[in-house]
Amino acid sequence: MLAVHLVSFYFTKLKEDPTKKVDRFLHAMRLHDDQLSDISARFQAEMKKGLSAESNAAASVRMLPTHVRSTPDGSEKGQFVALDLGGSKFKVLQVKVREGVGIRKGEVEMEEKTYPIPTEIRAGRGTELLDHVSECLKDFLHEKNIGLEKKHPLAFTFSFPCEHSALDQGLLLNWSKNYRAWGLLGKDVVQSLRQAIDRTGGMDVEVLAMVNDTVATMMTCGFDDQYCDVGLIIGTGTNACYMEEMRHVDLVEGDEGRMCVNTEWGAFGDDGALNDYITEFDRDVDSASLNPGRQIFEKMVSGLYLGELVRLVVLKMAKRGRLFEGQVSDALRTTGTITTAHVAAMEEYRNGLKNTREILMDLGLNPSPDDCIAVQHVSTIVSFRSSNLVAAALAAILTRIRQNRNLRTLRITVGVDGTVYKTHPQYPKRLHKVVRRLLPECHVRFVLSDSGSSKGAALVTAVAQRLASQRRQVDETLSSFTLSYEQLQLVKARMRAGLEAGLKTNGPSAVKMLPSFVYRTPDGTEDGKYLALDLGGTNFRALLVKFKKGLQQNTRLYHKIYTIPLEIMQGSGEDLFDHLAECISDFLDYMGIKNAHLPAGFTFSFPCEQTSIDTGKLVSWTKGFKATDCEGHDVVSLLSEAIKRRNEFDLDIVALVNDTVGTMMSCAYEDPQCEIGLIAGTGSNVCYMEEVKNIEKNKQSGRADDKGDEPEGEENTADADLHKMCINTEWGGLGDDGSLDDIITPYDTEVDHNSINPGKQRFEKLTSGMYLGEVVRQVLLDLTRRGLLFRGHVTEPLKTPGIFQTKYLSQIERDRLALLQIRSILQQLGLHGTCDDSIIVKEVCGEVSRRAAQLCGAGMAAIVDKIRENRGLDHLNITVGVDGSLYKLHPHFSIVLKETTRLLAPHCNVTFLPSDEGSGKGAALITAVAMQKHKMKKRNEKAFIIIV
Repeated sequence: MLAVHLVSFYFTKLKEDPTKKVDRFLHAMRLHDDQLSDISARFQAEMKKGLSAESNAAASVRMLPTHVRSTPDGSEKGQFVALDLGGSKFKVLQVKVREGVGIRKGEVEMEEKTYPIPTEIRAGRGTELLDHVSECLKDFLHEKNIGLEKKHPLAFTFSFPCEHSALDQGLLLNWSKNYRAWGLLGKDVVQSLRQAIDRTGGMDVEVLAMVNDTVATMMTCGFDDQYCDVGLIIGTGTNACYMEEMRHVDLVEGDEGRMCVNTEWGAFGDDGALNDYITEFDRDVDSASLNPGRQIFEKMVSGLYLGELVRLVVLKMAKRGRLFEGQVSDALRTTGTITTAHVAAMEEYRNGLKNTREILMDLGLNPSPDDCIAVQHVSTIVSFRSSNLVAAALAAILTRIRQNRNLRTLRITVGVDGTVYKTHPQYPKRLHKVVRRLLPECHVRFVLSDSGSSKGAALVTAVAQRLASQRRQVDETLSSFTLSYEQLQLVKARMRAGLEAGLKTNGPSAVKMLPSFVYRTPDGTEDGKYLALDLGGTNFRALLVKFKKGLQQNTRLYHKIYTIPLEIMQGSGEDLFDHLAECISDFLDYMGIKNAHLPAGFTFSFPCEQTSIDTGKLVSWTKGFKATDCEGHDVVSLLSEAIKRRNEFDLDIVALVNDTVGTMMSCAYEDPQCEIGLIAGTGSNVCYMEEVKNIEKNKQSGRADDKGDEPEGEENTADADLHKMCINTEWGGLGDDGSLDDIITPYDTEVDHNSINPGKQRFEKLTSGMYLGEVVRQVLLDLTRRGLLFRGHVTEPLKTPGIFQTKYLSQIERDRLALLQIRSILQQLGLHGTCDDSIIVKEVCGEVSRRAAQLCGAGMAAIVDKIRENRGLDHLNITVGVDGSLYKLHPHFSIVLKETTRLLAPHCNVTFLPSDEGSGKGAALITAVAMQKHKMKKRNEKAFIIIV
């Protein structure tokens, strides 16, 4: 009975499935998804380590910046010479890139010649290697009859790890792929190549770019697929690159845009990160290599080593009697006798077993059918592990890209090259399947590079030339918005001249300098309840403000905001003021004070010529208003008449206030040094406390200095208060007389021409939120028409006036805002661009808003210096009350404004105080001040008129 069992056992052993035998022997090479996810996480950690300036030196995955900042967009063009050095053969090419027509991509034509690199040159002096390259280049130029009448741009594909400090500078870090040329490590390869070309002589070429073959592969595929942001090589060596956000690339200055990072992932595991996945066969391959302990990942997956891994496995199995009945041939013992080409042949779908048998017989072996099945399975496991490891590392890169872009799902293309990927029958399918299984949230397309890395190197050069040309043209365009110190001084001087001229005459002047009849700022004694009505833009605000004497912090404020429809803004004056009366009625109902008959202040943020504190004729509409039958009329009367027509409530409008004056009064309630008001929002304007003696226009009209206008007796005056009056400068009109023509750009002229008041408010159109977005749109439109933006595609949204609101400038210019977020903002506007487009859009916004802030700073410097000189001071301390969305919401406007003011008015210490409640509270304060004067008059039984 025992004999029967033994016979059965041996029979079973003989009939055992040969693949299961291999599976047991190579169980460590069979990786499941949990292990692949673990490897992917480890690689992500290595990427992060390599990108950090602090840990890069110790990182095994070097994450080398390439200084390639853009993938092709189809508009590249030119003729280039290309060199491709990275394997046993070397190629020289002529590449012609023709610019696309319309939406069709450009075409690329190539002529090439392959030259051998002898082993002794690969292992000799570095200068000899590059001299050989240079001589091959000269031979190619001569053979192809490429003339030397002009300098030829040259692109160099150099498939070895280099540390780039520029696109045309790269220090060789180490050799790989059986290259060992000495004397080049740590040297600039491009400079060494230039020296070799000079030694050879007879050539007029300029080396413009050196790129890794992986980068070149990405660029080649990116020429045909705009989603290609990853390059992958699986051939003699292996590597990957991808487009990383610049804000994460510590080794290169700047946060804007993207840059291609060459991961050099072949060294993954050199620091022991893969020790628990390395097999004895991997260790044998590594110990026998030219660089033991280095390029561990590459030795597990690349074509240079896959055949050797298979040979070592087959040899060990044979020695243990599991193959060929324990027979081992000399050829099987010889390194390199099984190649990666053999591995691919053994795994062919139809002829794999036949090929396996022939390969084994060529090695002097006599395989059985089961031996052939087993050896084929060894090849499958080794190559399958390779594709699994590549998939895990690639998944790490794709995950990082998705996280960088803050996307739930990612659509992306991977450009691939390399003999293993191209020639192995099963490899691509396995790789694709595993990547998609590991990353179901990514839609990954793999595109095979049809022209290799040489075309890519030429495209890198073409892109670099395109970007350089684009950069020059964009810089030239934006330079028109750059103001020198001398120009800012001129603007300050012209503003000062405008202020003086406006004070001297009642006739037309660009800076109107309108008296407000506000003679003093609050002193904290204000008390009681007041209404404030605030019309300044597309909204109307009604407020109830309660002051407590001496308790500034306990001011109570209630308000409600009402929209002013465009048809009312630009309809009849009667409709506009009827709408305001309706809003006031609603607010009084809302607050339950319709019968209270409280005193009211009316903030009216348009130029008015006032003859007293409670009357003022509208000089001209601004900010998009165009209501008829209002200009030249008293706006207090227009509102009072509308209230009478409604016949629902009574209102005593005590004060008419410009929003700038209201802002100054609101801030002066908190800071007694506040004697200037600034609005930097939809509109742009300034008011300030001027010496009454300087207001000559009032003397001529017999108002401000008439004896009857001042109270009798020193005890009733606010001492020096009546020697000053707040002047509403209406500085937005500076330049209406042509005084700013030398700094006005064609874009400003276009904005002015298309406005509802051409030729007017020129300074405001350079500085206010109503117009800055439109200036930006005009610049973007021009750049697009010139092919410098959005691939030259002028969309309907881009042609739509007003679509680019100033709020987008504030959003786009936020510090460290990711370019993808900028792209998202643009896409909301129907503007679909690349990250490069986003950079240009951000620069345009920055230049336009910076100029606006500088101009406001120059104007402010003129005003504070005038106040200082008025008072005969060597140094002035003063506060500016500020309101407006541009000042409060734009990330840089306030900073540039303060810097410019400080630069141009060095003898003035200017503090900017944002208004917390704006001009509405200021109107209530002016009303309170006016009522105090009224009560004082009654109390003293002295009849006089205070015009404030």
